Amino acid sequence: MSPVIEVRGLTKRFGDRTVVDRFDLQVARGQIMGFLGPNGSGKTTVIRMLCGLLVPDGGEGSCLGHDIRTGSWAIKQRVGYMTQRFSLYEDLTIRENLDFVARLHGLPERQAKVAEALKRLGLAGRKEQLAGTLSGGWKQRLALAACVLHAPDLLLLDEPTAGVDPKARREFWDEIHALAAGGMTVLVSTHYMDEAERCHRIAYLAYGKLLATGTVEEVVAGSGLSTWHVTGPERRITRLVEELARRPGVAMVAPFGATLHVSGPDAAALDAAVAPFREEADLAWSRGTPTLEDAFIHLMTRADDDRRGNGA
Repeated sequence: MSPVIEVRGLTKRFGDRTVVDRFDLQVARGQIMGFLGPNGSGKTTVIRMLCGLLVPDGGEGSCLGHDIRTGSWAIKQRVGYMTQRFSLYEDLTIRENLDFVARLHGLPERQAKVAEALKRLGLAGRKEQLAGTLSGGWKQRLALAACVLHAPDLLLLDEPTAGVDPKARREFWDEIHALAAGGMTVLVSTHYMDEAERCHRIAYLAYGKLLATGTVEEVVAGSGLSTWHVTGPERRITRLVEELARRPGVAMVAPFGATLHVSGPDAAALDAAVAPFREEADLAWSRGTPTLEDAFIHLMTRADDDRRGNGA
């Protein structure tokens, strides 16, 4: 089967600033692709180019079998797009909002499809509640219900769980996986590492460039990081953070509760850096596995170094 999304060299500029720089991506049907990166990395701009809201300045590709430059109208008909901000009418009820969206799409059997969406997202018991009175988690459910009401082939989610409690986030992701299992393709931008780990594949952007893509395991392995874990008395661990950070071969030192993760791209150099501290009786050292967060911090640091080296 041909990919749902396939773009090559995608580029977008705003004035003299290149926001997306020669971006490549391929996403298969039914796949959940996670977009990660710091604010301003180009994630939202890529999403808007894919669904026809922005015209790229360079590159080529297709989305849902249509050229992203000439087929934007056809693409929009088959896409559900959930923006960062709640964009439905707060002075309408849940049911009225969904009915309005169904009318916009010209859906046949409109009332039945609204009722089905209310039931699927657990909104039936609140259908007469004004949208403006809903909590963040319930607004999120309503926004998702509106996005999938017309049964799109591609769902684009732009940081959909920002400001939502952990229980609501988990329920949201359970629904996303159910949609993907039914054949819907999902592209989601997020800052949460636990959400990234629930994606089939991930792509990491920084300063408009694609730095890494693959499964979580592939991205972590591709970082080339070696890691040690160390535990000990709280006061000693606190001092150890500064002492290790100054050692050559140590790229990052990150506290995780009472444990420090000490990582570096050169295993031999890292071993030499921690060797003196491994002699201390009150410290317990063990080989560790880099986390996805470790990999991303390392990628971001490397991107910053490259940017400074190029005079940006």
